[in-house]
Amino acid sequence: MANKTNANIGFEKQLWDAACVLWGHIPAAEYRKVIIGLIFLRYISAAFEKRYQELVEEGDGFEDDIDAYTMENVFFVPEEARWSTIAAAAHTPEIGTVIDNAMRAIEKDNKVLKNVLPKNYASPDLDKRVLGEVVDIFTNNIDMSDTEASEDLLGRTYEYCIAQFAEKEGVGGGEFYTPSSVVKTLVSILRPFENCRVYDCCCGSGGMFVQSAKFIEAHSGNRGSISVYGQEANADTWKMAKINMAIRGIDADFGPYQADTFTNDLHPTLKADFILANPPFNYHPWNQEKLLDDVRWKYGLPPAGNANYAWIQHMIHHLAPNGKIGLVLANGALSTQTSGEGEIRKNIIEDDLVEGIIAMPTQLFYSVTIPVTLWFISKNKQQKGKTLFIDARNMGHMVDRKHRDFADKDIQELADTFEAFQNGELKDKRGFCAVASLEDIAKQDYILTPGRYVGIKEQEDDGEPFEEKMGRLTSELSDMFAKSHELEDEIRRKLGAIGYEL
Repeated sequence: MANKTNANIGFEKQLWDAACVLWGHIPAAEYRKVIIGLIFLRYISAAFEKRYQELVEEGDGFEDDIDAYTMENVFFVPEEARWSTIAAAAHTPEIGTVIDNAMRAIEKDNKVLKNVLPKNYASPDLDKRVLGEVVDIFTNNIDMSDTEASEDLLGRTYEYCIAQFAEKEGVGGGEFYTPSSVVKTLVSILRPFENCRVYDCCCGSGGMFVQSAKFIEAHSGNRGSISVYGQEANADTWKMAKINMAIRGIDADFGPYQADTFTNDLHPTLKADFILANPPFNYHPWNQEKLLDDVRWKYGLPPAGNANYAWIQHMIHHLAPNGKIGLVLANGALSTQTSGEGEIRKNIIEDDLVEGIIAMPTQLFYSVTIPVTLWFISKNKQQKGKTLFIDARNMGHMVDRKHRDFADKDIQELADTFEAFQNGELKDKRGFCAVASLEDIAKQDYILTPGRYVGIKEQEDDGEPFEEKMGRLTSELSDMFAKSHELEDEIRRKLGAIGYEL
């Protein structure tokens, strides 16, 4: 567990373990808000202090000018909200009130965070002595001397903590966190570019946007040049996404409030260049009865009992003419024929929108163990009339007994395979990847399960003649049967000795 992976990083785990002194001293539902709020407060205060010192040294008297901070993408932090003020009050009975007041002061000066930050620190349910200990941890355990490194440090810590909350909250945790390796795979294949519009219709805590911005920055772009649009139905998760974007310095439009995407689309006219999403699997009920004649259902009315094909069609509706979608769905959507879903899938395939399907391994998610698939849908495919199928179920490595992760080389292999397909250079690899035509898919009843197309991996010939191998194996099996009978007789004797006959 000491090695750095997408699922486990040393410093973040240390901070998480230290912050867990709060565990048991506050209701679980409030815990993540308390920790996330402190991470945010610590980061923006450190960034402010660094900028403040720069302005003081410049000597032009702009150290109290809000514009001098916002122009550098730094939050202006009023004196009562600065970490020095909070740290000084750590061991006083008023520490909770001091932190709540700090949050209110930041919201007042930064309208984008209005009614977003947690203000539950003065709650009588929260032991103020323990809260003071956590403030000390945040004061002493984080080195903020390098702003850029600190920004990444805090962002990664935030991301790690969200993953831990997802694990602790079980099935409910999946609503706000998609594992980093899954998001990185989507982004590496879609390759978002500068000045593009990225949309997530069920954005959770905003991880898709973080990875998209990182990708653009890593490829010599400016992460600030991405236009981000999102929507989230859960109030707490919507707030978490707003905080996540603020920590990362990403300007995002998540609408003025949380809202259900199907019944209250907050971006009705948006046409996005890239859509990345991990919608809730097999979601229902989704208010189908209120949306029977909705313009989004171009390929057929999705059934009331499952929103999978409602999500897909909603995303297609919001695509720009050359737009691309990368989304995560439960495997059932590949083959279902229930309540017209098969016909909807057929219509989408016949419209030549499905560019690729990747079957993913189990145990990638913190909250669900069911196998999932990545869908890639494109309005203007490079390889017309063709679809790439990849079976990645055996890829990755186990981080611990419950969690699987992809190494960077795994993600790169998938991205390279996709790129080779798009360039018309990919050769089928039995058991791993295959390119299928629309006619091939029609012959399979429009079922998109990758295994139907890639086949089973060829076994290497070990050089042992067939007759010899069968003779050896049947001999070994005979020995096993004999041993089985011996064990059976032994069990019968021992049961008989204590008065039980079989």
